[in-house]
Amino acid sequence: MNKLKYILPVTIFFCLVAAGVEAQDTIILDKIVAKVGGEVIFHSDVEEQMAMMRERRATPGPKEQCTILESLMAQAMLVHYAKIDSVIVTDDEVDAEIDGRMNQILAYMNNDRKLFQEVYGQTVSEMREQVKEDMTRKLLGDKMQGEIMNKVEVTPSEVVDFFGKIPKDSLPYFNAEVELAEIVMFPEINEEERNKALEKITRVKLALVQGEDFAELARKYSEDGSAREGGDLGWTTRGSFVPEFEATAFQLEINQTSEITETEFGYHIIQLLERRGNSIHTRHILVRPKITDADLALTRNKLDSVKNLIVWDSISFADGVRKFGDKRVQSFSNNGRLINPKSNNTFFETADVDSEIFFSIDTLDLWEITPPIEYRNPQGDYSYKIVQLQGRTSPHQASLKQDYSRIQDAARESKRNEVFSDWVDDHIPNTYIMIDPQYRDCTNIERWQAKWMATPGPGKT
Repeated sequence: MNKLKYILPVTIFFCLVAAGVEAQDTIILDKIVAKVGGEVIFHSDVEEQMAMMRERRATPGPKEQCTILESLMAQAMLVHYAKIDSVIVTDDEVDAEIDGRMNQILAYMNNDRKLFQEVYGQTVSEMREQVKEDMTRKLLGDKMQGEIMNKVEVTPSEVVDFFGKIPKDSLPYFNAEVELAEIVMFPEINEEERNKALEKITRVKLALVQGEDFAELARKYSEDGSAREGGDLGWTTRGSFVPEFEATAFQLEINQTSEITETEFGYHIIQLLERRGNSIHTRHILVRPKITDADLALTRNKLDSVKNLIVWDSISFADGVRKFGDKRVQSFSNNGRLINPKSNNTFFETADVDSEIFFSIDTLDLWEITPPIEYRNPQGDYSYKIVQLQGRTSPHQASLKQDYSRIQDAARESKRNEVFSDWVDDHIPNTYIMIDPQYRDCTNIERWQAKWMATPGPGKT
């Protein structure tokens, strides 16, 4: 039997902002189209996935509808057996997941809560409550899936065997790629600018004590993106903020305003608006000390000296990262090596490399290092980095020699899919399954249909 790959869906509204918009414009007469154990799948669940495909400029047809239904049934089976096996998902876990996704959408909308309500027809709080049950089911399914698949690994011989079964004319073709490592430094703020910022935030604190409105002061003085929303930072969980901010925020009472708190970003005044378990809703006013040209020059020269130490073999690049790199940067914990967020490995197609870095590394030989490169992130923070070219490949067809880690990942994923497909096959005979007759022509769910055609006997769950 060919093993099918299950794409487990996330049918909650915030998978795609546009899908939420379309959902408002379409009225779906709902009905139950399938049951798996105690879990129910509605026609609207299938339609939501179809709408998402259309938003991705795909044109779903009957075949895609059948694939979507099977994925939903696989998810339902996971949830059904998670409940039977007493898999636990806490309210804090559900709240944290919803808050994280909600904050992503609000960030996409520039934290405009009025726009959120216009798009979804509900306030943020109302939407949170609406999706809570769906999120609980999703997390139950994820945990159950993890118990089934997370321990799956592949041996080197399995990787070789997997690669050998790929037809030569089906091997992927990879564009030119590079592997990069970086050492990043942020400018240190001089004492004069630090004092100016402290004086400014002290005046703001005094204005609050005298009764001025927090939101208005935030709009006027706060120096981050939350200013236009009166400093509102939305709902967050522990680990969302830097330690100094978090330590202060979690100690506040509802509606209490903090004293001046210093973090790596500057000086804050924090107010706690709401608390829910391990989640808090806060707003703040931030005043950031200014970075001067002299501060930038000092950082650039220091990083250039670090480069010279590496070039002269006084230290390795990894040692340079540990001794001089900024710990806040994601690459710090990977000896400076950059991870491609698209592929989750260290290879970057040259088209995906920032233009400034690309032009700096384009003429480098392997293991050479760029001069310090100035970088400014979307929040306006300056930093400098030096980048080492640690790998380069020309356009090529996939091979074990050049692409072993990628092939290993693909082999592992294939084996995981087989393990999950086997788990589904093992549980179908003992699970009550109902499928609406409108899907009788879906050949991909024949193995499910073969079981539900018969009336479930005693002992079937």
